[in-house]
Amino acid sequence: MRVRFFLCFLLLMFVSGCAHVISKEIRKNSEPSLKLSQVSKNTNIYKGKIVIWGGEIIETVNQKDGTTILEVFERPLGWRGEPKILSYSEGRFLVLVDKYLDPYLFARGKRITVAGEIQDERIRTIGEMTYRYPVLLSKQIYLWDYEYDYPVAYYYDPWWFYPVWWWGIGFHYHYHPHRHPH
Repeated sequence: MRVRFFLCFLLLMFVSGCAHVISKEIRKNSEPSLKLSQVSKNTNIYKGKIVIWGGEIIETVNQKDGTTILEVFERPLGWRGEPKILSYSEGRFLVLVDKYLDPYLFARGKRITVAGEIQDERIRTIGEMTYRYPVLLSKQIYLWDYEYDYPVAYYYDPWWFYPVWWWGIGFHYHYHPHRHPH
């Protein structure tokens, strides 16, 4: 009986840790099939639609009125909503957040997942080229923050012979994802 309870508890903990990072209510009201490439062609058609996109932050700009604009390099999302690193991109988009976001936390290269309402488009330059950015009004943002510890070396005894299979255990990195819902 205790073993079953323990296994059920572990299963519950495992399943709860694998949930999507955007709330169920927002996902229910979003348009999951609506891609950045579609919206970029004609933003006016999709005004008011809610989408969930993600990618890597290019720039964080805090404005005088207390809002923040995030420029994001789009990446496709995984099943939990995490932007995939080794994938293609459909372009860039802007996120308008109605509060101050610290540029230290929302730094260039960090990955985010955004649920937002399509507002309009803004034209900016990338180098010498003009670029049309779809603008999302943020409903929910999830910052993917990864921290790597320094290497951890287990106790080493120079007088004892460790078999080859043991060498991989003695030196490794710890991986810690941290959640920053905003």
